[in-house]
Amino acid sequence: MAVVGGGDADDELAAAAEEVGRRLAQAGAAVVCGGLGGVMEAACRGAKSAGGLTVGILPGRRRADANRWVDVAIPTGMGETRNALVVMSADAVVAVGGEHGTLSEVAFGLKLGRPVVGLRTWRLVRGDGAVDESIVPTEDAQAAVAAVLALTGDASP
Repeated sequence: MAVVGGGDADDELAAAAEEVGRRLAQAGAAVVCGGLGGVMEAACRGAKSAGGLTVGILPGRRRADANRWVDVAIPTGMGETRNALVVMSADAVVAVGGEHGTLSEVAFGLKLGRPVVGLRTWRLVRGDGAVDESIVPTEDAQAAVAAVLALTGDASP
């Protein structure tokens, strides 16, 4: 499962991302992310605390740039365009907070037909003012993981 979000995260957002990572690992899912700090680091830390596997698809060329909780660091040299690889490597996407890079991952997820679950993240509004319901909104980490597992047909944690 991809966990996407900003490279900077306040304490509350980091705690939510860490819980998402932990709950995904407890459910037997590997966590794929961009491999850097903020939400990505928190999700990896949570997954590792539950014995899970973490994969970081890095924007740069150096494995050493990955956060310390990444098991498998994949340097791409692709910059932000590596966001497509993060999403393509996952069965679903959990967006936790995030900025424009996260928005691109959400868009890739939707375009590729991956379920996208959101926690304090983007809401899409079409040009005519209609809210696009493609991102499944959730209130907390437990609900986010339950939703993504249900959408992918995996057992709940």
